[in-house]
Amino acid sequence: MKKILILFLFVGFNLAAQTNTYEISFENAAHHEAVIKAHFPNVKSRDLTVRMSRSSPGRYALHEFAKNVYGFKATNSKGEELDFTRTDPYSWKVQNTDGEINIEYILFGNRGDGTYSQIDETHAHLNIPATFMYAEDLKDRPIEVDFDLREDLDWKVATQLKKISGTKYSAPDLYYFMDSPTEISNWSEREFEVDGQTIKFVLHHLGTEEELDQYFDQVQKIVLQEKQVYGELPDYDYGEYVFLACYLINASGDGMEHRNSTILTSTRSLENGGMKGNIGTVAHEFFHCWNVERIRPEGLEPFNFSETNMSDCLWFAEGFTSYYDGLIRARAGITENEDYINGLAGTFNYVWNSPAHEYFNPIEMSNQAPFVDAATSVDPTNRENMFISYYSYGSVLGLALDLSLREKELNLDDFMKKMWNKYGKTEVAYDVEDIQQTLSDYAGKEFADNFFSNYIYESEMPNYQELLSSVGVKLEQKNDDPYFGARLTTKDSTVYISGNTVKGSPAYEAGLDKGDEIVSVNGKIVTSEEEIQEMMTGNQNLKITFRRYDKEQTTELKPGKNPEYTISIDGNAKKEAVKKREAWLAKK
Repeated sequence: MKKILILFLFVGFNLAAQTNTYEISFENAAHHEAVIKAHFPNVKSRDLTVRMSRSSPGRYALHEFAKNVYGFKATNSKGEELDFTRTDPYSWKVQNTDGEINIEYILFGNRGDGTYSQIDETHAHLNIPATFMYAEDLKDRPIEVDFDLREDLDWKVATQLKKISGTKYSAPDLYYFMDSPTEISNWSEREFEVDGQTIKFVLHHLGTEEELDQYFDQVQKIVLQEKQVYGELPDYDYGEYVFLACYLINASGDGMEHRNSTILTSTRSLENGGMKGNIGTVAHEFFHCWNVERIRPEGLEPFNFSETNMSDCLWFAEGFTSYYDGLIRARAGITENEDYINGLAGTFNYVWNSPAHEYFNPIEMSNQAPFVDAATSVDPTNRENMFISYYSYGSVLGLALDLSLREKELNLDDFMKKMWNKYGKTEVAYDVEDIQQTLSDYAGKEFADNFFSNYIYESEMPNYQELLSSVGVKLEQKNDDPYFGARLTTKDSTVYISGNTVKGSPAYEAGLDKGDEIVSVNGKIVTSEEEIQEMMTGNQNLKITFRRYDKEQTTELKPGKNPEYTISIDGNAKKEAVKKREAWLAKK
């Protein structure tokens, strides 16, 4: 017994000697600053490089978090300052003297969303890669973090990290730590049990407890309906999943999935439109705890904190999730079926009418993620003509696949279950060919090869008119109204083209471009978009005078036919189609 006790004490001591620890405090929260201290024991190398991440789990673009770090210093076990050098903009190479390295720095953070950190006297909203330095050489070590709370602000900690005691939490390794956003504030909480696991909803807002109760009822419905798609919840690492919602005016609208939690941020309070406007993000992000977090594209593994990962599969990972976030709300009774059907038109028109099909298929659109997923640049882009969001593209393809499968007496739910059982529960990363093979196993090789060859490897569009008709839904061109083909904005009675003109549109063919000021149409001075629309009646050619770079020019524009469609329930649909529609949208 004595030997066992000695062995236990030795193992415990050795684990502590190999654990990296952090402490973060918020005395200067009023000015968006946190002070962070880190302790790296038992460092064997002559020096240790610590760095700030350049990427964040769930985001696909680079983010330069190091720009908000200053006041850096390093010491050894005796408190003696250590020399360090900057080998690149993101790293600090610290000289080791006695095997123990302590660092301290100040972090500025003032963006509350799914990527960055925000520190003020309302909360400390922490995305870990934007907050804590790390040592790549020590990434496999366990981590402990102590959140030094502002007791005067009644702050509490909400996170997927494992609680040790008090304000101390732990992670088994660097990856789990970086994947664990934390909301520190005076939040409210609701929870319920599902098959022996706990679903928590933490909300930081200025609303009432009654509003939270009403909203949480919708959250529960979404959780249960999404569970029905896969037949079960994932096994959460500590037996619970936590929504970290922050609906405050100082937040920025966003949602970001993580392994056992998700960030939800919005400027809309539950009272001011948030009850309806925010619930879609809840549905989207929770669906990710299967699709993305565990059914995981190989391009995202292993996640690289110093560069960006590129995936071929975001049309499936994000796009099919987007398809389900609307469908689930209908199944849960949160959205009326008619509203859900009508709402399909916005995404459909965006994808259907885009000229970008000429350049990229869904796989290649997924490859564009590092340039568009909250990425920033100062030079203009031509996204209107060469990019379709993989969220939207994948969503309408998910709709097409679901309705195509239903024509064979199959459905997308059961296909997603197959992906879950093969790649999610096993946590074996998949690629595009794996999705195709799983579809082949489920629906037949000919069906799968046809879908992938036409719509995934190529950028053709399915026959949505036939597919929607099969479930008693009409797809109709809006009307014969004349179509200008450019986004117009009026400022101080001056009309500008405010976005790139879309290739093939009347404005594009007339040579008009973003930034052009429309001076007159057919010799008449115009001061609003409405005046231009009124002058297009009759589809007559328009003589347009416009100003570009302070020089007036003229061109002739031939109005086109409005390319947009409406999607609506067909009141004259056959009984068989109505029955299929009801099965598609029914609560599970």
